[in-house]
Amino acid sequence: MTTDRSDVDRARAELAATLDAIEYKLNAPKRATQRVKTLASQNPLAFTGVVVGVAAAVGGVVWGIARLTRR
Repeated sequence: MTTDRSDVDRARAELAATLDAIEYKLNAPKRATQRVKTLASQNPLAFTGVVVGVAAAVGGVVWGIARLTRR
């Protein structure tokens, strides 16, 4: 009877691990947040460069739209 119980426990653990892996794979925002935090802590200069680049790109798009609408 203990063998059956251990098989059930092992299967349950495998299922939980599989579900955790699927959840991790499908949760793109969480993975992106983790990557950003990792980049910020491991290489702050690169992180700052990325932030400045994104801000410049967004500013350029807003400036372009504003310029087009004022014509």
